[in-house]
Amino acid sequence: MIRTILILLYLVLFLILGIPVLFVEWIIGHFNQDLKDRSSLALVQWGFRCCLFTAGTKITVLGKENIPKDTAVLYVANHRSYFDILINYTLVPGLTGFISKKEMKRVPLLSLWMKNVHCLFLDRHDIKQGMQTILAGIEKVKSGISIFIFPEGTRNREEGTFLDFKGGSFKIAEKSGCPIIPVAINNSGAIFEDHIPFVRKTHVVVEYGKPILPSSLAKEERKLIPQMAKEQIVTMFEKNKSLLSS
Repeated sequence: MIRTILILLYLVLFLILGIPVLFVEWIIGHFNQDLKDRSSLALVQWGFRCCLFTAGTKITVLGKENIPKDTAVLYVANHRSYFDILINYTLVPGLTGFISKKEMKRVPLLSLWMKNVHCLFLDRHDIKQGMQTILAGIEKVKSGISIFIFPEGTRNREEGTFLDFKGGSFKIAEKSGCPIIPVAINNSGAIFEDHIPFVRKTHVVVEYGKPILPSSLAKEERKLIPQMAKEQIVTMFEKNKSLLSS
């Protein structure tokens, strides 16, 4: 319970003490957007690393060589925990925006930080608004900002299982021409969700898979991209179970 209290206290202090920092970032953005982007990402990554350290989370990372260094990508991952976002934000090598549910837009201060690091907000029940979010994601990728999605659409409550991957968000890669990087996350639910309200020391394994290139696929094959990504993630997930005891 102590870890939970410490993390909650830390997040509250980060958001409150970060108010003047947000103001400075706003000013920087008026003169140098690139500097604002890089500084905001560095601050968020530092904040998340502190949270993960407090939570006692050990992370084993595999396959980072599969992430292209010269282009934006679409990351697609399985989703078991709120900590999936913290973990992956500390690992991404460049500007990356997550697609989050629209409810997060209502959280004071946090939503401002999310906008600073190019997060997009998705209304899963409004098809028209959802399409606008996908179009915004395409423009982000074309401008050099990677996008990270959880195509299951919501957190999976059961460890070791996978929900169907929704195809709409994969349009970001198809329309922008960027590579798709499958990401398998093992054991993140053991940090918090498996024993709410306790945060416990946990070993998490994250693996980045081989890129899927929509442009190299025939038109009919592109319809199978969500299934291709899911199969690669499931394969990595099952393989990496053996690493959790180490």
